[in-house]
Amino acid sequence: MRLDQYSLGSYTPGAPYWKQMLWYFVGSPLVQSYYLPFSGFKVWLLRRFGAQIGRGVRIKPGVRVKFPWRLTIGDYVWIGENAWLDNLAEITIESHVCISQDVYLCTGNHDWNHPSFALRTAAIHIQQGSWLAARSVVGPGVTIGRGAILSLGSVTGRSLEPMTIYAGNPAQPLKMRQQISQTPSSVAK
Repeated sequence: MRLDQYSLGSYTPGAPYWKQMLWYFVGSPLVQSYYLPFSGFKVWLLRRFGAQIGRGVRIKPGVRVKFPWRLTIGDYVWIGENAWLDNLAEITIESHVCISQDVYLCTGNHDWNHPSFALRTAAIHIQQGSWLAARSVVGPGVTIGRGAILSLGSVTGRSLEPMTIYAGNPAQPLKMRQQISQTPSSVAK
C-alpha cells in the first residue's frame, strides 16, 4: 500500500470546518469530561451540534462522539463510560439500548486491497432493546437486531439476529434470548 497516495476521495465529515473545530475544541471535551457528570447537559450539548436525541438518555463520563451531526439516539438509552462512537458514517441507536463501558462503534475502515488504502464507511444501526456489553466492538455496516446481546469483549463485523446472544471474536450465536414479560403486579414490587 502507498500511504503517500492516500486521500479521502469523495468522503466529507458532513459539517462546515468551523463547526468541526468548535466541536473538537469545545463540544467534545465537555461531553467527555469527568468533571461534568450530568447527562442532561451532555445531551443538550450534543443536540446543539446536530445530534437527534430522545428522552431519558444517560451519558456517562468519558464518552467520545466523532461527529454529533451523524448521531441519532432514541429514548432511554444508556451510554457507559469511555464508549467511543466513531461515527464517520451515521450511527442510529434505537430506544431502550444499553451501550456499556468501553464499547467501540466503528463506522470506518480501509480497503487493504486498494493501493492507496482507500477509506470505506458504512452506518451502524442498533435496534431497540439491545445490549452491547463492556468492551465489545461493532464494525462498519452492522445492524444489531432488536433485543440482541453482544457479550463482554465480543467483536462483530456482521449483523446480529434479533433476540440472540452472541459471544467471541468473531462473535458467534450462543442461544436465543428469553425475555421475561412484566405484568403490572411484578412492576409494582
